Amino acid sequence: MPTTLRSYAKINLGLTIGPIRDDGFHELRTVYQTIALHDMVKVELGRGTGIEIRCKNPKVPADESNTCYRTADRFMKAIGQRGKVAITIEKILPLQGGLGAASSNAVATLFALERESGRALDPEDQLRICEEVGSDLPLFLVGGTVYGEGRGEQVIPLEELPPADCVIVTPEIGVSTPKAFADWDALAERESSEEAGSRSSSSRTATLTNAPQSARISLFSRSVYSWLSGGYKTPVSGVPAYGGDRAETQLLDLVRTGIENDFERVVFPQHPELRDVKRVLYGQAGDGARYASLSGSGSAVYGLFDSREKAEAGAERVQAMGHAAHVTSTLTRKQYWETMVIGR
Repeated sequence: MPTTLRSYAKINLGLTIGPIRDDGFHELRTVYQTIALHDMVKVELGRGTGIEIRCKNPKVPADESNTCYRTADRFMKAIGQRGKVAITIEKILPLQGGLGAASSNAVATLFALERESGRALDPEDQLRICEEVGSDLPLFLVGGTVYGEGRGEQVIPLEELPPADCVIVTPEIGVSTPKAFADWDALAERESSEEAGSRSSSSRTATLTNAPQSARISLFSRSVYSWLSGGYKTPVSGVPAYGGDRAETQLLDLVRTGIENDFERVVFPQHPELRDVKRVLYGQAGDGARYASLSGSGSAVYGLFDSREKAEAGAERVQAMGHAAHVTSTLTRKQYWETMVIGR
């Protein structure tokens, strides 16, 4: 009997890109947040051999390039068992959307195969497989609010936060993450050259978006740590944020610490309609999103709202622009785990 799981999406609450590492990846800092929007992944382990990927979306690969395929292959080798793995993916989340869909699908496949085979992997083996397949996979081993560093695969669970209403906008364009990184490198090199030519000026203030890359990595971490530590903090953006006595606005307190998504600086100029979506989500003072941002490298843009009513109004504004918009909510870690499995 097949196992069916909800494959939840994520958004990035800020994303800072650091220098290129020796292994060719960029050093990153981000806060991941799982949300209720999801794909469906059904896995069945039967007699025979091989891995079969089924999906009605023709853009989803059915070969070794599929993250579910690579995860299933590694899982079967890890348990030393033969069998035919059939994976059916019902897509709702966009491809190249910045919502971690392929990574989430892969982790859902891993969890489903554990149930199908009756063989639960050690956490170390789960993490090893996920790190081998992709940078975003490990966050889905945790769920909820997660701090990510390294190339994004080093994850630390953060405190549980109350759910927040949000709108996820999924324009019909795809953004290539490798290209977005290449564009960022070109921008960083250009700004570094310009800064070198103006070092005599002592009035320049380092911020999250114009400090040297290594310093900006530290600034992002300090912003998150200051939020975690509680009490009154003045973040790098200059906008006061309160940490200790937080209730329903905990998530909004975090994004008010000044964290930003670096990818906006290279993606928005190429796709100005995404900048327009962010502007429309903010709306008028008092009725718009408390925070809006590109997720990952895009193309999804999200807004966090302080009520479902305002979120629905925000979605209607974006839909009037011709874009798909989904009203949903963030997921706590508890909700993530309790609602993932649909049945077996």
